[in-house]
Amino acid sequence: MEFRLLGTVSVETLTGPLPLGPAKRRSLLAALLLSANTPVSVARLTDSLWDDAPPLHARGVIQGHVSRLRALLVGADAGAYGVELVTLGDAYLLRLPESLLDTHRFEEFLLLAREQRDPADSVLMLKEALSLWQGPALTGVFAAPPLQAAAHSLEESRLATVEQLAYAYGALGEHSRAAAVLRTEAAAHPMRESLAAALMTALYRAGRQSEALDWFHRTRRLLAEELGIDPGHELADAYALILRGDPGPERAAEPDRTARGADGTDRTAGTDRTDGAHHAPVHSVRTDRAGGPGLVGRAAVLSPPHAPTAPALAPSAGEPRPAELLPRAPRGFQGRAAELAALGQAAAGEAPVCLVTGPAGVGKTALALHWAHRNAAAFPDGRLFADLRGFSDTGEPAAVEVLREFLLALGVAPRRVPESVTAAAALFRSLTDRRRLLVLLDNARDSASVRPLLPGGADCVTLVTSRNRLEGLIASDAARPVPVDVLEPQDGTALLAGVLGEERVLAEPVAARRLAELCGGLPLALRVTAARLAGRPHWTLAGLADELADERSRLTYLDVDDTGVPAALRLTVQQLSPDAVHQFTRLGHHPGSHFDPYTAAALAGTDPVTAAAALERLATAHLVTETTPGHWILHDLVRLYARGLDPASADEALRDVLDHYIATALAAADTAEPGGEPCFVVPEDFRAPAAVRDFADRATAMRWLAAERDDLALAAVAARTAGLHDRAWRIILLQWPQVVWRVRDNWSPLLELALGSARAEKDPYAESRVLNLLGWVLTEEGRTAEAIALLERSPGLARQAGDRLGEATALVNLAVVQAEDGGLDAALEDCARAVELAREEGDAHTEMLALQHLARMQLTANRPQDAVDSARAALDLGPEQEEEARRVLLLTVGGEARLALGDEEEGIRMLDLAAAEAERAGYDQGAVRALEALLRVTARAEYRRRYEEAVRRLAVGDD
Repeated sequence: MEFRLLGTVSVETLTGPLPLGPAKRRSLLAALLLSANTPVSVARLTDSLWDDAPPLHARGVIQGHVSRLRALLVGADAGAYGVELVTLGDAYLLRLPESLLDTHRFEEFLLLAREQRDPADSVLMLKEALSLWQGPALTGVFAAPPLQAAAHSLEESRLATVEQLAYAYGALGEHSRAAAVLRTEAAAHPMRESLAAALMTALYRAGRQSEALDWFHRTRRLLAEELGIDPGHELADAYALILRGDPGPERAAEPDRTARGADGTDRTAGTDRTDGAHHAPVHSVRTDRAGGPGLVGRAAVLSPPHAPTAPALAPSAGEPRPAELLPRAPRGFQGRAAELAALGQAAAGEAPVCLVTGPAGVGKTALALHWAHRNAAAFPDGRLFADLRGFSDTGEPAAVEVLREFLLALGVAPRRVPESVTAAAALFRSLTDRRRLLVLLDNARDSASVRPLLPGGADCVTLVTSRNRLEGLIASDAARPVPVDVLEPQDGTALLAGVLGEERVLAEPVAARRLAELCGGLPLALRVTAARLAGRPHWTLAGLADELADERSRLTYLDVDDTGVPAALRLTVQQLSPDAVHQFTRLGHHPGSHFDPYTAAALAGTDPVTAAAALERLATAHLVTETTPGHWILHDLVRLYARGLDPASADEALRDVLDHYIATALAAADTAEPGGEPCFVVPEDFRAPAAVRDFADRATAMRWLAAERDDLALAAVAARTAGLHDRAWRIILLQWPQVVWRVRDNWSPLLELALGSARAEKDPYAESRVLNLLGWVLTEEGRTAEAIALLERSPGLARQAGDRLGEATALVNLAVVQAEDGGLDAALEDCARAVELAREEGDAHTEMLALQHLARMQLTANRPQDAVDSARAALDLGPEQEEEARRVLLLTVGGEARLALGDEEEGIRMLDLAAAEAERAGYDQGAVRALEALLRVTARAEYRRRYEEAVRRLAVGDD
C-alpha cells in the first residue's frame, strides 16, 4: 500500500488505486496525510474543504467522507500495513508507517543525497527523489488555501531538488546534463531567478555561451515587463561570470575536452584558434570492440571542444550535425499539461523507455512530437523518428529498414549498413552508447517490434506511442507508461479555436463547447470537425452540432478521407482476434454506460471467463477502459462505431442483456430479502445467461443494486423502446429492495415507466404489483392524493389476476395512505384483511409486513396493547423471515406501544435495541425514527448525539 501526494492524491494497492471519489474526499485525505500521525481538528479539515463560508452541515459532510474513506481503507486490508483512521474527540488521526507516504520517502532521499561525499552518488539519490513525482503535487484536490499553500511548498522543494541535481551534475563536469535538467523547469517557471541563473551557468560551462546570454536577456526583459524590477544578484553574478570568461572552479574537471569514438576510446579533438573557429578531424576508421577496422563515416565524431570566451559559431563543413528525423511540431496543440509533466518525469533516469499509450485518435503522436520539440535542447546529438505503422493498412516496416534510416542519419556510409537485424541493431546501440539522443517510435503494435530499435546510451530517451499497452516492454525494459485520455471540454474548445480562429469560436461559445462534448474530447474527431467547418465558412457551429447530435449520422460527419475516426478505429479493430472482434461489436448494443464480464458475456452469448479475456484484449488495444477492477466503459464514438459493425445483431444482443439483468436482479433481491416472495415468473421466452453473479450477503447484493441503478434504468428504457414491455417492468420492479431502503430517492419516474409498460402488456398482475410499489413511494413523498388514486385500483387488479399475496400487499399499502388521510377505521380493516390473506397463503414475509403496519395503526388508534400483540406476533415469525429494516420498525412500534402502556423500562430497551440494529445495518431512517422516540422520554446525551449523527448521515446521503 502506498499513499501519494506528489501528483494525483491517491492510495495505491496491489489491485490498483482505491476509488476515492469526489475532490472533497481527496482533499480530506490530503489534509490527513500532510499531518500523518498527528490529530487534525474538524476546524482544520473544514478550512481544507471549503474556501469560503462552509455550509451548516459541514461537520456532517466531513463525518460522511471520513466514514467512506475508512471503509475503503478497511476494504483494502489497510490494517495489515499498520494503517488506521481513528476518531479522537473533535479530531481525526490517520496513523500509518511514514515509509508508505511518498513525501516522506522524498525527504529521505534528499537527506541521503546531502550525506554523500561523491557527487555521482548524490545524483543517484536526487534522481530517485524526483522519480517519486507523478505530476503537480496534490492534483485532484479542492483548491482551498491550506492545500494550495501545501502544494506550493512541495513544489518549492521539488524545484530546489532539481537545482541540487544540476549542481551535482556540474560537480561531475556533466554541464550539458545539468542544462537539460534545468531548461524544462526554467521554461515552466520563468520568474524563478535561481533557476535561470543555474541554467545560464550550466549552458556557459557546456560551451553554449550564446544560449546562456540569450537566457539572461530573456529573463531580464520578462522581469522588467512583468514586475518592473532588475535582475537580482544571482542572475547578475551569473551574467558577470560569462562576460569575464571565468572558467569557474569546475572547469578543470570538465570531460568535454575529448571526443569519444564509437568504440568507447577517447580522442583529443584538434583545434585551431587562429580564426576563432573550431575544427575536428573526420574519423573514417574506428577500431571496434572485436579488434577489426570498421568504416563508420562521421559517426565517431562528437561535438568539438568549446571556448567560453568566444561566441558560438556555426559548425564547419567537416563537423557532424545532429541527426534530425523528427517531423514538424503539431499545429494547434492544446492542453495536456499533466501528460507533458508525466512524460518529463518518465524521461528522467537511465536510458528511459516511455510508453505514450491510448485509444485511436486521442493525440498520442501529437503529444510525443510536441514534447520532443519542446525539449529539443535536452538532445544535442539529435532526434530520430520512425512510424512503425503498427495499425496501418500498408503493413509494418521491417526492423532492418528502420535501423538503416537511423544509421544513415547517424553518419554511417550506405554500403556499411549491415543487412541483418541483429548486426544493424548492435551497430545502432554502439553508435548511441555515448550520445544524448531521442528516439521516437510511433504507432508500435507490440513490444517485439520495438526492442531491436532501442538505443544503447544511458543518456538516450526512447518515446514509444501505441494503441496497445505493450506490457511486455514494461516487463523487459522497465518502460514507463504515460497514458493519454480524451481532452477536457475547455481544451477541446481551444483546439477548435486554433484551427477555426478565436473569433469564430467566441461568436458561438456554447455551440463550440457542445461540439467538443459531442466529439467526446477525442482530438482526431475535433480536428475532423474543425476541418469541415474551416472549408465551409458559411456553416455555423450550432448547425454542425445539431447534425452531430444525431447518433445515426455522427460518425459520417467525423470522417474525412482516410483520417477520420472510423478509419482510425478500423485499423485498430483489424488487429484483434475474432473472439475479441465479436465481443467488441456486441458491446456497441449495450444500453447501459458500463459493463462487467457477466454483462459482456450476455451481450456476446458467451460465458464470463471468455468475456473477461476478450475485454482484457480490448483494454490492451484501448478500445475499452477499465474504470475500476472488473468494470469497463466505452467512449461514445467507439460505441457508435462498434454498433455499426454488426447492426443485425442488435435485437438479439439487447434481449440477451435484458434477460441477464433480470436474472441477476432476481438473485440480488433474493439475497437482499431472502424471505420475500418472488415478484413474478420470468417471461416465457426468457433465455437464462450462461452464468449469474453470486451474491455472498445482503450488503453485496444491495451494493450491486445501487451501483447498477442507472444502467438498469437505461436497460428498462431500451426495453420499452424496443417494445419488450414484459422485460421493462420486471427490471424496474426487481429493484424493490433498494426502493424500500432509499424510498425518498426519486424512484417515481422510473416506476411510472414500469406502470406504462405493464399497461401496454394489459397485464393486471404486473399493473397491480407496480401500483403497489409506486403508491407506497408517492405516500412517502407526501403525495397522498395521487397515492390513493393509484392504490385503490390495485387490490381489484390483483384479485383479477388471482394474485392473493399481491392483493394483501395492495391492501397494506392502501391502508397506510388511508390512515395518513384520516381514514383510520378503513385502514385497520384493510390491514387486518391483509394479515388473513397472508396467513391463508402461508407467506410469513407478507404477514410480517401487514402486522407491522397494523401495529402502527393500532397505536395511532390508541390501542397500545393490540399494537404490542401485533408487533410481537410479527417478530415471532422470525428470524429466518426477518429482514433488518422491518425488524427495526417492528421493535420501534413495539417500544412506543410499551411506553404508551406505562412500561417505560421495556419501551426504552426495545427502542434502544431498534436504534442499535439500525445503526449497525446502516439503516439511517430507522435509526432516526427510533432515536426520536427515545428522546421524547429521555434526555440522555448519548441518544442526542446518535440522533444528530444519523440525521447528518441522511443529509450526506441525500447530497
